[in-house]
Formats: sequence, C-alpha cells, structure tokens
Amino acid sequence: MTRLALYGQAKYPENFTHFEYVNPEAPQGGRMVMPEYGSFDSFNPFTFKGSASGIAADLIWDSLGFSPVDDMSVVYPLLAKAFEFPEDHTYVGFILDERAQFADGTPVLADDVIFSFKALVEKGAPIYRVYYGDVERVEKINDRHVRFIFKENSQNKELPLILSQLKIFPRKDWENRDFSKPSLQIPLGSGPYEITDFEAGKYIILKRRRDYWGNNLPVRRGFYNFNEIRLDYYQDTTVTLQALFAGNIDVREEYIAKIWATGYDNELVKKGTIIKEAMEHHNPAILQHFAFNLRRSKFQDKRVRRAIDLAFNFEWANDKLFYNQYQRLYSYFTNSGMEATGLPEGRELEILERFRDKLDEEVFTEPFVLPDNSTPEKVRANLRQAVQLLNDAGYDFVDGKMTNLKTGEPLKFEILSNSANGSSFTRVMLPFIANLKKIGIEAAFRNLEINIFKNRIDRFDYDMAIMSYAMSAMPGNELKEMFGSRAAEVNGSYNVMGIQNPVVDALIDGVVQAQNREDFEAYVKALDRVLLHEYYLIFQWYSHYHRIGYANKFGIKRSAVKVGFQPFTWWMKEKEKP
Repeated sequence: MTRLALYGQAKYPENFTHFEYVNPEAPQGGRMVMPEYGSFDSFNPFTFKGSASGIAADLIWDSLGFSPVDDMSVVYPLLAKAFEFPEDHTYVGFILDERAQFADGTPVLADDVIFSFKALVEKGAPIYRVYYGDVERVEKINDRHVRFIFKENSQNKELPLILSQLKIFPRKDWENRDFSKPSLQIPLGSGPYEITDFEAGKYIILKRRRDYWGNNLPVRRGFYNFNEIRLDYYQDTTVTLQALFAGNIDVREEYIAKIWATGYDNELVKKGTIIKEAMEHHNPAILQHFAFNLRRSKFQDKRVRRAIDLAFNFEWANDKLFYNQYQRLYSYFTNSGMEATGLPEGRELEILERFRDKLDEEVFTEPFVLPDNSTPEKVRANLRQAVQLLNDAGYDFVDGKMTNLKTGEPLKFEILSNSANGSSFTRVMLPFIANLKKIGIEAAFRNLEINIFKNRIDRFDYDMAIMSYAMSAMPGNELKEMFGSRAAEVNGSYNVMGIQNPVVDALIDGVVQAQNREDFEAYVKALDRVLLHEYYLIFQWYSHYHRIGYANKFGIKRSAVKVGFQPFTWWMKEKEKP
C-alpha cells in the first residue's frame, strides 16, 4: 500500500502531486533567518543529554513517511515508497525507495533503519522506549525491506504511524561515536538541507541540497524553497522584535499579547516593510499551564491543588495584560473536538463506568468548570472556597500563614519559568501571588536561564513550573510519556507533574488500542475528564492564531486550509539567482 490511514480514508488520492496548502511551482532561492531560543551544544535532539535544535533535525533527516498538517492521521511515502500492514496487524513493513540516499550519495538501506530504531530505543531519550514499547523485534527482509514485528496481543492502533515517523540515520556515521552523548560533529543526513557552518550556542547555517533525492516527491513539492536557512540563537523572545526591525532576522512568532497589540506601531509596519499577520490555524491548542509537581507532599492532596487553581485570575490578566486576545484552555485537548464537556454520556460513560469504584463521584455528576474570576465579588467567593478546601485538607491559618496542622509546615512554594518568556510572566504572576497571599500561601516566582530551567525540570527539581506541550491532533502513545505512571519515575520524561494514576494508565491504553474512531474519541474524552477532575495543573490560555511578524519579501500560499505558520512552504517573492 502507498498510504497508512489510522482511521477512515486518506484525503489525497494515490496519484496526488502535492498537498493543498503548498505552492508546487514556488521558485527556489534566497534565504530565511529565523530565531531559536536558548542555546545548543549538540546536533542530536533525540537523546536525554545536551541541547539541540529540533528545527535543524527536521531539515537534516528524513523519516520513513510523512503526515501533512491537513491529514494528520494518514502517512504518505517518503523514504519508504510503500507500506505493509497485514489484516492481523501483527507487523508493519516498509519498502524503501530505491532513489533514497544520504547526502554523500550512499543509499538508505534496511540496516540504517534497524540501526536508527535500536539507537533511539537503547540510547535515545526515555520517550522512545515508551513510543516503541510494543515492538517485539525488527527484521531485515532484504536490503530495502524491513519489518517491525509487534508484541503478541498488541492492540496499539497507532504504532504503524509512529514507526513511519522514525528519522533514519546512516549507520556508518555513528560507527565510532556514542549516540547517547552530545556531539557537534556535523551529521550526515538524508533530508533537504545540510549544516555548512555553525558556532555553538550562537547560530546554525543550513544549505539546501541541490541533489536532494526527494525534490520531486509529492510530499516534498512546494516545501523547502530557500537556498539557505540560518538559525540565530537568543535568550529572550522580546529581543527578537528589535532584531526583526533591524533586519537581523526575517520572521518571528509573537508570544506576548502586549507586544502584539502595541509593539508593531512603527513606520516599518505602516509602510509594509514588515508584515504583521495573525495566521489562523485549526490545530489542537498548545497545553500551556502551571504544572504541579506531585512528588512534593504538599501537592498530593487534590483539594490543595484545586484551592491554588481558584486563586489564579485569568479574566483579569486577559483584560489588563493580554488585550483580550486569548481564551482560556478548558481541556487537555482544547480545540481538538475531543474535549470532555458537560456530563459523560454514551460510549464515554460506558468506559468510565468500568472505573466508578476508583473515581470520585463528581466525575459522573459535576461537569468540570473553570473558576470564574470576572468580578471582585467572584474573586472573593473563590478565595473563600479555596480556604474551605484547604481546611478540609488539614490546613488552617497560623500567624497569618496557611499551615498544615499535622506537620506544622506553612504552605509555600516556588514557581519556575525560563528566560525565553522574558519579563512577560512577571506581570501575570504578581496578582496570582497576591491572591495566594490573601489565603495565607507564600509563593515566589523565579525566571531561570533556559538550560538551567531544562535541567531542573529534567530532574523534577521544582514545586510548580510554567510548561507548554504541543498536543497531537491524534493523541496516542505520547500520552504514556506525558501522563503515564511509568514515565513519572524516569528523569527527563514529559510527565513532569509525576502523575501516577492507574485509571489514567488504563484510559491511555484504551486510546492507543481503540480500533475505530468512535472508541478512540470516547477514550480521549474519558481520559480528559479524569485528568480534569484531578486538578494536576492550572490551565493558562491559547489562541486560534499564530501571530507572525515577517519581512515583506516572502510569498505565502493562501488556501482554504487554515494551517497557521508554515515557514518551510514559503518562498522569495522575486526569484534570486542560484
């Protein structure tokens, strides 16, 4: 077969020539300079150690298949020209394209696929052992044919698609070095770009490969049109606005509402030299949140977490700080169509009934509702409710401090952020901290350099942290890494909250093993509902738009498909000479 579809039909027919949201006739040439944040000391982003650019990795290495943003549950051929998936679902096979080759002209072979898989499982970041946990073994059928054999009784519906996303590294490139260690040796890839220059922590220059083997593939037509892409590193997102106006970078995404509302009021924008554009998308909302660390005893009681949630005044922040540009997240899967709203019913209710003895009754009887702090009266009412919850959890005021009456310890904690957010979160945190103080809770806010923040999070050395995760339109195996019990004990995992809940584990298994769309969506909703009622995090906000500032020299495909910010489908308005 030439397509792998998780559920239902593929959007594009077998003889398609390009995706709807690209310009297949886009001219090639010129360069784009983009900002990255933090630093880098490696070109391998697939391991636990070091910091590396994910953007560079996507440009350097191809995967076995490709899923477009307008058909995310379907995989189309890339390195693999065809897929095998038998009716009994016991394995998935990939037949490699004879034209596929690395940048040095050597072919991409089954041995490279097997090496890549084993490198990620044995020496890669913890998430890969979770991702590929249902693979029993990998077999070489011939030089261009490889099969991944699934474990007996595996019901992992998503596994073939996950394996198709495997980046393929040349085995020979890693023969004399350790895949698990950070390295600044320029890697050999099979993708459309290769690194030609860099300075650690400062910039990376990638050149488009004129001899890239996949230039004319349907999944590549209209993509990667710039001869050069330069990634410049910054510590603070606010600095890049001036870099854009000065011509040092060509494009940036705006993360701060105040700057979007007031920071572009200058002659460059008025004259059209710089374009300010809100690009609509239909992606699931990024899960931006305050994460509790449940490994801390103070946060193990749900009533404490819920009380702290009540003190966060989103409405005030949106009105006074964000120019009403945001909506508040209300689900782990906001904007996906699979949010748990109202009361459970139908198939979702059937699923939850199996766990009724392990769940609080409110899961079945009370819809999850965000605190409403839109008026001073409601703020006071919420703070009174927060005090009552804390009292129920064994806390009370002692010398003005909310104190655990059993241990004598006042309730206080530290909230961590990273420097890429600049000073923007300070304005949000001050009223939050002030509200907490009114109910006797002492909170402190710390903004850390990006790499220090990452190390603290990887080691789970925090009380509360400001985090954000991109959520998949088709959630699956990654949920084990984000919310699964096993991941909670693995340093560097995405389960930074430390969730260990057997019902959550069972519902994630249900999502992964669902054999039809109805069951899949019902399990996602059930999972969402259980997570919501546990108050593991405090939701922040989201937008239906990517807010982009860019130099007025790029062509952008306008189509009915709302894909947001897709810079690697852009091109130079005037074709430059190669």
